[in-house]
Amino acid sequence: MNRTLVVNEKERGSLKSMLYNLSQAESVANLLDKIYCQDCQTTLPHLPSGFVDVLILDPPYNLTKSFNGTTFRARNDAEYTAWMESWFGQMMRLLKPTASVYICGDWQSSASIVAVAEKYLHIRNRITWEREKGRGAKANWKNCSEDIWFCTKSNEYTYNADSVRLRRRVIAPYRENGAPKDWQETDDGKFRDTAPSNLWTDISVPFWSMPENTDHPTQKPEKLIAKLLLASSNAGDVVLDPFAGSGTTAVVAKKLGRRFVAIEQEEEYCLWALKRLANAELDPSIQGFADGVFWERNSLAAQPKSRQTVTLAMDNSNVSTLFEMME
Repeated sequence: MNRTLVVNEKERGSLKSMLYNLSQAESVANLLDKIYCQDCQTTLPHLPSGFVDVLILDPPYNLTKSFNGTTFRARNDAEYTAWMESWFGQMMRLLKPTASVYICGDWQSSASIVAVAEKYLHIRNRITWEREKGRGAKANWKNCSEDIWFCTKSNEYTYNADSVRLRRRVIAPYRENGAPKDWQETDDGKFRDTAPSNLWTDISVPFWSMPENTDHPTQKPEKLIAKLLLASSNAGDVVLDPFAGSGTTAVVAKKLGRRFVAIEQEEEYCLWALKRLANAELDPSIQGFADGVFWERNSLAAQPKSRQTVTLAMDNSNVSTLFEMME
């Protein structure tokens, strides 16, 4: 059954009333946990200094792509770098000294990302994640990976390694004195919890049968954002996403007990984000994350047993009760 999230006309009016537009300075308390429907460059001057613990940057890659009718066009490297410079430096004022920054990109935008980020931040690592989607290419190698650049404002920052361990199936279990060594035996099989690395092969790109899926052309998986937030923030910390799209960062922040400020210029995407936030009231689970660990891709044990019941309650045709819970 296709569960791609949509907003019907009955819901549209209620959701629009929950969108915000920032035209003057506001206190941090008044800013939090809201979706701002406007261009981020018009929003930045009104945001307070030093309030952000984690900045998630997922700007348009250097590709020609349509976002709900608004087209971002590919440009040469120098022009793309200049475009990033036009807004990147303004965001540094918003960061706490201990803040972490994650910048999403692909191989074509990597040179620009590094050129801009190294002027303002300490670049710590490059995460590469497998984006297994698409049918292939006949004239070039199929693009099935993307990058996330991990940066920090200073040498003092949060990194919770034990919060982002990956549970992998054990192929050749080793025993010592008859007992499992560095692995555990469960009803679902034999598994080992491994330390997080910068190569992620356990991520599923949202598709039609996943409750989190929308028609946004470049939607990030909740599982991917959950890794970033769990590693680099603590409960109650503030996450800023100035290119919020369909709201994945905001939704994951809500599910994990973080506060958020999400900015997105396309109204339709903002409405999807609000509906996803409403659904999160009923179902706070994150696909692929359970029992305090991230499970390898396609592990049934990673899904809470209550998900099927909860999903049936989240019918796309009627979420008015959820809107009341959010108001």
